[in-house]
Amino acid sequence: GQSGPSSCYSQWSHIFMAPRLSTRNSSWEMKFYFSVARSRGRYYEGELQRCRPEAAPVEFGDYHPLKPIMVTDTKTRRGTRKGSTSSSSSSSSSVPPDPLSSMLDGTDPLSMFAAASASETPVMSHSDLGRKRKEKEEEVVGPDFEPWSAKRGEILARFTTTEKLSIVTNSPVFSVGKAPSPGSSAVSEKVRTRLEELDDLEEGSQRELLNLSQQDYANRIEELNQSLKEAWASDQKVKALKIVIQCSKLLSDTSVIQFYPSKFVLITDILDTFGRLVYDRIWTMCLDPRPLPDSFTAEDVNDTAKETCLNWFFKIASIRELLPRLYVEAAILKCNRFLNRSGIQETLPRLTAMIRGIGDPLVAAYARAYLCRPLLTEMMERCKKLGNNALLLNSVMRAFRPEFVAARATDFIGMIKDCDEAGFPKHLLFGSLGRSLACADPPEIERLTILNEAWKVITKVRSPQDYINCAEIWVEFTCRHFTKREINTVLADIIKHMTPDRAFEDAYPQLQSVIRKILTYVHDFSVLFSMERFLPFLDMFQKDSVRVEVCRSIMEVFIKHQVELTKDPVILNAMLHICKTMHDSVNALTLEDEKRSLSLLIIGFIRMVSFGRDFEQQLSFCVEARATFCNLEPVLVQLIHACAAYSYITIPSLSSIFTRLSLYLLSGQVALANQCLSQADAFLKAAVSILPEVPRSISVEGKLRSSESFLLDFINNFLATLLVVPDHPEHGVLYLVRGLLNMVQDYTWEDNSDAKVRVYVSALPLLAAMSQETYIYSISKVDSNETLYGGDPKFLSELNRLCETLIGQILDHLKTLGGDEHSTRRQGTLAFSLFGVLLAHGDLRNNKLSQLAVNLWNLSHKHGYCDTRVSVRTLEYIKHQAQQPDMTHLSDTAQRLALQSRT
Repeated sequence: GQSGPSSCYSQWSHIFMAPRLSTRNSSWEMKFYFSVARSRGRYYEGELQRCRPEAAPVEFGDYHPLKPIMVTDTKTRRGTRKGSTSSSSSSSSSVPPDPLSSMLDGTDPLSMFAAASASETPVMSHSDLGRKRKEKEEEVVGPDFEPWSAKRGEILARFTTTEKLSIVTNSPVFSVGKAPSPGSSAVSEKVRTRLEELDDLEEGSQRELLNLSQQDYANRIEELNQSLKEAWASDQKVKALKIVIQCSKLLSDTSVIQFYPSKFVLITDILDTFGRLVYDRIWTMCLDPRPLPDSFTAEDVNDTAKETCLNWFFKIASIRELLPRLYVEAAILKCNRFLNRSGIQETLPRLTAMIRGIGDPLVAAYARAYLCRPLLTEMMERCKKLGNNALLLNSVMRAFRPEFVAARATDFIGMIKDCDEAGFPKHLLFGSLGRSLACADPPEIERLTILNEAWKVITKVRSPQDYINCAEIWVEFTCRHFTKREINTVLADIIKHMTPDRAFEDAYPQLQSVIRKILTYVHDFSVLFSMERFLPFLDMFQKDSVRVEVCRSIMEVFIKHQVELTKDPVILNAMLHICKTMHDSVNALTLEDEKRSLSLLIIGFIRMVSFGRDFEQQLSFCVEARATFCNLEPVLVQLIHACAAYSYITIPSLSSIFTRLSLYLLSGQVALANQCLSQADAFLKAAVSILPEVPRSISVEGKLRSSESFLLDFINNFLATLLVVPDHPEHGVLYLVRGLLNMVQDYTWEDNSDAKVRVYVSALPLLAAMSQETYIYSISKVDSNETLYGGDPKFLSELNRLCETLIGQILDHLKTLGGDEHSTRRQGTLAFSLFGVLLAHGDLRNNKLSQLAVNLWNLSHKHGYCDTRVSVRTLEYIKHQAQQPDMTHLSDTAQRLALQSRT
């Protein structure tokens, strides 16, 4: 039915062209001037409309509920944070850090992460800090582990500040290359050099740089990094160590707390550089007599390298302050591999215990984070050996990248099975493992084993809440890698655990999450609804609002992913049940937006149902849907569309021509009443196109009768419908009216028949009604020509020309009549009919039009065949109308109308 209008128009264009009605000049003695512009204005309900009160706008001032509220935040200054050490930096700005205000400064965390990932370089650019390390220096954790460089850029982009920063460090670090001050001209160069050497040995000699911006601070740290490399290259190992020590001390300052993560990244880059230089120096000392293998042990290291390595650890152990001693030793922690077979396993507990001596919890947390970076492989080994350390194992699975965990899923399952249930429940460990496996894929050959091992533990969880919390996580892993058989098994297990004691009532969020995850991966609804446990799973949603929300989510996925039309009974039955659930939730309190949203979802389903050429099944479905969705008007409109398409296809198969005409017109009226304009056009044009097929006689109750009266009744009904049918923007003005009149002219009427002229007379009231500002009747939510054209002069001119053509045809026909008594009677009847049209719709204040009306009256009464009673009542009506204030001109017309007797 959708393609009907365009296809019909291409087939029937010859019918709907400009009118071919003859406009021959008539020699009829009565001149007529019937103009639409002079037709009497028919305002119908205009007076009632003007009596209604006008809508007055309500002034609300500047208030609007959606207008954003502007809040001005005034910050106060405060003193320096207590507890900062003398060797640490301090902030020159005293604005207290507010974590809420810092998060609401116009950007959100997701936007900042997106901005950080989109930028190829961090905010603070450094020439050497981002240099790629050599492969031999990387920890053996596998390519699936997220490198530190990826986190580094993200942290630098996120944690920034506009406050002023300061650096406190030993003087020699920054006195290198500094120009002498004006007051030092009296001091000789030799004495100044000696003093600098003394400062280099004095621990208490410090220098503070104040009022540094974030970029200046980063540049200073970069200078320290370059100084470290230069000192190392010039064999000044002690100076390099002092630079590292002083940089480590800066990490004790937390006064500018929002910048601390970036400060940590910058300074640990220097520590990593130092650790790499020390490791390389010892490695190069092991090249004699032959290079060390990648998997070397302490027995492969020569004594010189071991002595040098021990010397570095002894130097670091002599550092008096805790924080720099901890950081520097952690920086060269890998060097323990040169000394003993156990590597860092003996050193790790001691360093971990040292962190407990740091008073500031923020500084201690970041110290632990730095200590963990070189310990990834060792941490895995520690988890395996400490079988009861479930908390550590859970932290590893939550902190490591999903790819890292997924690649070792079997190992993690083995460690989880060895954990003690009392310390940390195993279902929580499997929950952490499931989160990682939902984001990354384990090896394919291990997937089924992983699911079986995990579900053995999950299904034994007694608490329904603990069970569903863990099962909901593993549903996604099941849907990602397995078929409907495994998914159905999981759903059955969930139903088994959540049905007793109606435990599902406390787990609606988790059950909704299960549905969402299934819909994310299963888009074939024939597969989805063929699962035995899917619909019983939906039955657990007993709360009305939750059940409707679940049905909405299913419908949204169906509309998005169902591409092909379907007639699968499994899908249809299930979707009808789901749509009925949504429909039945509508009540008197339901908002219009909610109704519209539900209607669109149900309409989307109806549009995807097609039974092909099986029209009976299609109609049966529409009937069932009509009974099911009776409370949603947009759905009923869509069903009208579907039924219109069915009717358009079915009507041509009927044998009775008048039955087809009636059904076409009726279907067009129904489609028009439901705002189905294209379908209405298709039906009406189809009706016009088959009018030439109407035979001149038809069988009625076994007798042949003329079809003329039936055809005239149909055309009059059709003309009444055309008043509210809007013109098609591509088919021209009044294209349906023109098509009908062209057909009437071409139709082979009976001999001595006035039927064609009667149609012309019936069309004049239609054209006059179309010229009114407000039509006598209209259809709700359908804009007729009164709205489309709005009294446009071109439209009125077109109506005028068409009226003149029709009246000319009528007068030409009247001229041919009058030869005998029968023709004279026909002439009088037609003349009186045209007089009635002029009286009802013409503006008789125009003298020429009034004269034409008088001439038609006289013609109809010339031979006395007119019904005297009708004539008398007509004159009484005219005189009554002349008493109206705006109809006084009819009194003159009435005086000119005389009753004539038959001669």
